[in-house]
Amino acid sequence: MVTTTETMEIVTEPKLDEAIQPSFKRWLKHLLHMPASKRFFNQQDQHAIAQAVVNAEQGHVGEIQVVIEGHMPAREAYYLDTRGRAKQLFAELGVWDTEFNSGILLYLNLCERKVEIVIDRGIQQATTQLVWDEVCQSIIAKMAQQQYRQALLDGVIQIGVILDRFYANKIQDQNDELENAPIMLN
Repeated sequence: MVTTTETMEIVTEPKLDEAIQPSFKRWLKHLLHMPASKRFFNQQDQHAIAQAVVNAEQGHVGEIQVVIEGHMPAREAYYLDTRGRAKQLFAELGVWDTEFNSGILLYLNLCERKVEIVIDRGIQQATTQLVWDEVCQSIIAKMAQQQYRQALLDGVIQIGVILDRFYANKIQDQNDELENAPIMLN
């Protein structure tokens, strides 16, 4: 389990139902799922996503980290849903640890076909739940049409536009604090 702090907030669902019940069904689903992240996203796709992240991060201090996971490890799947897993990865990967609290995690779980976006506190005051829900829905809609690469590319571009609006002309000097290439798990 991850210890949550006030520096992060999940935006794909309200924080009302924080208690996650252990699920044998979810555990079994992830245990039996074949590794898929490299099957859906080859090296060219990963490079295109990394380039989209570079382009989306231009002109502002916002940092985007993309994580694509075929299935959760069995020990995690029993206790965590995709939202909990995204929060765990947000903490473990240090997405929260950017200089201006401007990190965003775009998490895709292929086994459950779910997208989660976790944002840092520096961004949450300037945006609404509806904005992030729209990004998630557009990614899911393209994935339903089996346009996996384009779904993530468009999602990263949309996040970049949102960050552009929030950080426009606020801070010009920027360091690339997070890895641009997507992190491929399982």
